[in-house]
Amino acid sequence: MENLRGSLLMIAAMAGFAVEDMFLKSAASQVPVGQILMIFGAVGMVAFALLAAHRGQPLFSRHTLAPAIAVRAGFEVAGRLFYTLAIALIPLSAASAILQATPLVVVAGAALIFGERVGWRRWTAISVGFAGVMIVLRPGLEGFSGLSLLAVAGMLGFAGRDLATRAAPAGLSNLILGVYGFAMMVPTGAVLLAFTGGAVWPDPAAALALAGASVFGVLAYYALTAAMRVGDVSVVTPWRYTRLVFALILAVAVFGETPDAATLFGSAVIVGSGIYTLLRGRKKR
Repeated sequence: MENLRGSLLMIAAMAGFAVEDMFLKSAASQVPVGQILMIFGAVGMVAFALLAAHRGQPLFSRHTLAPAIAVRAGFEVAGRLFYTLAIALIPLSAASAILQATPLVVVAGAALIFGERVGWRRWTAISVGFAGVMIVLRPGLEGFSGLSLLAVAGMLGFAGRDLATRAAPAGLSNLILGVYGFAMMVPTGAVLLAFTGGAVWPDPAAALALAGASVFGVLAYYALTAAMRVGDVSVVTPWRYTRLVFALILAVAVFGETPDAATLFGSAVIVGSGIYTLLRGRKKR
């Protein structure tokens, strides 16, 4: 029963993140990305601070001064910045497909940085997954867009954040890490806004999209945290890849995108490799 509950929470979290991306892409058609980051970061920071306070978790402690926290915040900013730019400038289906390679980079990074043991089968799956990313990107071929590299940069940022989280002090909860991660987006957005132009007053549709992205982002993050605390991780974690399914549905239904065969095939390769890598890793442990 706990596995079912955890799986449903994970699916709900991935659906929430897909809806968040949809709203962010909609808002980006009128509102500068820097302004979006400032608003999204401020709302997320306040929401997670309130949740942490509700659970009696202090926002400041000796653990918050650990170097890993600054590194994590930097990667969080890079991930959010580049991925938000990606979904604003390229098809949502392509950006979401590339994002699915994050767990593969995390496994590879854990082996190279932390010395975790990764057998030849998982290295092979990781290589196949990266090949799937190249299929989606199709460098040198017709349909390649240099803007797609923004999604790659965002994916690497999120992978770096997850790796830095492993090095963060155990005394810091996910909520506190969320507070600092979102807080860093405010000055980052302000700097980006200073270079790209001033803020705008969003019309009702854009304001509603920003509000929707903030609400669904917070709810999705909360559901993700709850999912990882119930059931077996090996059962719950693979459901992360349902995010791509929801993203493809929204990309077609809301933005009228028509993902081509290369994007769909590359997505399948990335997801299949990721699921195998996760399940193989749990089996080894």
